[in-house]
Amino acid sequence: MLKLFTLRRLPWSPNHASQEKVELTAAEVESLRSELVDLEEKEAQLKAQLENIDEILRSARLSGYLYIRTRWAALPGEPPAIDDTDVDDWLPRFVVLQGECLFLYLLCTDLSPQDSTLLSDIVEVTQLPSFKRDDGEMRYAFCILTRHGLRYECSSSSKIQVDSWLSALQSDTSTSNGSIQID
Repeated sequence: MLKLFTLRRLPWSPNHASQEKVELTAAEVESLRSELVDLEEKEAQLKAQLENIDEILRSARLSGYLYIRTRWAALPGEPPAIDDTDVDDWLPRFVVLQGECLFLYLLCTDLSPQDSTLLSDIVEVTQLPSFKRDDGEMRYAFCILTRHGLRYECSSSSKIQVDSWLSALQSDTSTSNGSIQID
């Protein structure tokens, strides 16, 4: 534990009996002051991130990491999309269902979301077939389609987590849209 509190160039001595005098140059003192200021700024930033996470989780109806990939629906007259089931482009994202919006963060510690979708823009939520990854892990999946043609494919190794998301999105989007197709 003492190693965490060791400043560079200054030995930490837990023995109070040894009273060695350490002489520092003005440049070394200024360098230490600069390091302390940097550490205080980093501490303030981490506290802000922690407060942000706390606020998000307190007000969120549902949150957690899901593997997500995004696709666009084919436009009229466009050839059908290529079969990309062999492409492993699933990326972990921290997803938060809060208020009337679905937020996607790169990490749970991020201060602002990478993407968001209004629940009123969701036109379809469907369960996708489960699949096995290359490492043999079973993944359960569902899909969210927005009225703009953006398709979020979400997966998790936990069937319970996927069922929770489907249930929450079903109840939230049906109340905000009036009519929605949930399979």
